[in-house]
Amino acid sequence: MSDLYVAAGGGGDPVGTLIAARALAADAGGPAGPPLIATYAWERPEVDPTARPLGTRHFDGLVHGRGGFAAFTPATRARPPAGSTMPGLARDLPARLLLLDPSGGLPSLARQLASMAEATEGGRIRIVDIGGDVLTHGDEPGLCSPFGDALTLAACHLTGIATTVHIAGPGLDGEIGEHVLLDRLAGSLPLVPDRDAVAAAARALAWHPSEASALWAAAIHGARGTVRTVNSLIPLTDASPRLYPLPLQEAIGHNPVARALVAERPATLEAAAEVSHRLTGIPGLESERTRTPPRPRPVPLDRGANMEALREAADGADHMTLRHAARVLGLTWRDIPALRAALGTSAPLLHLI
Repeated sequence: MSDLYVAAGGGGDPVGTLIAARALAADAGGPAGPPLIATYAWERPEVDPTARPLGTRHFDGLVHGRGGFAAFTPATRARPPAGSTMPGLARDLPARLLLLDPSGGLPSLARQLASMAEATEGGRIRIVDIGGDVLTHGDEPGLCSPFGDALTLAACHLTGIATTVHIAGPGLDGEIGEHVLLDRLAGSLPLVPDRDAVAAAARALAWHPSEASALWAAAIHGARGTVRTVNSLIPLTDASPRLYPLPLQEAIGHNPVARALVAERPATLEAAAEVSHRLTGIPGLESERTRTPPRPRPVPLDRGANMEALREAADGADHMTLRHAARVLGLTWRDIPALRAALGTSAPLLHLI
């Protein structure tokens, strides 16, 4: 373990972060041992109905390190009514997953990150953001969830530890367009992970409802064309597999919420979320809930009938995420493995053409 990796937004970001960690280790010529990945336990509403970042008090079975930080194990469980995919990721990702608890506000989060970084050999922090909304200017039309990423940037700044931000798959989260992000990444020399990096995350990709990480994995495997996701239609292009590095201060220079958080240093999660709300108009702790569409009545799993229904719902797209396919058929994210089996696919995305 050489550096601390930080999955910028929680949810499915640890999956993409593992791919990035493997790619960066291979590029440096070093061993691809299990990385330390710090992440929020902040999930989509269908996973966690509380729709807020969970802290240590929301889990049983966390393991506490010498630095006081908490790590997930396969035996960790979220306390109802909360839900979490983190125990499953702790089982299926070759990484040690550490919990970022933002409930104590920005200074507390910075202390957690500093303690985690001290537990690594390299002592450097590498933030990984799948899609690139960490570079938001706060006014993009598709922007949905700027708060978590901005909080991560600000907390890493307060640690004083050397930090690099890595943008994986520009535009793949559907919040800021690829062309806009490529302009903001001008001058950054990208790395393209290989299939071995994706293979390290294969067990998690088989069931996790993450869309952005699945799109990035599919792009690395060579998928191109349009993808129907739960909330948008996203293109896979030759830029989609790339991993772009940039200095922390450059990323903060793009992000007005991160700059305001650094200046104000809010001492509670709610106060930090209010900073984001004030600057973007997007509620920092509720925005994902507003985007969740209703679920239809579930249908039986039958490959022929299901593929016909999915192609119709895709409206001409080349691919569909398994999360969206499950939703179209009235299933839940927990049904993704059964849906894969019924449709005969193990790829990160469902190919429709």
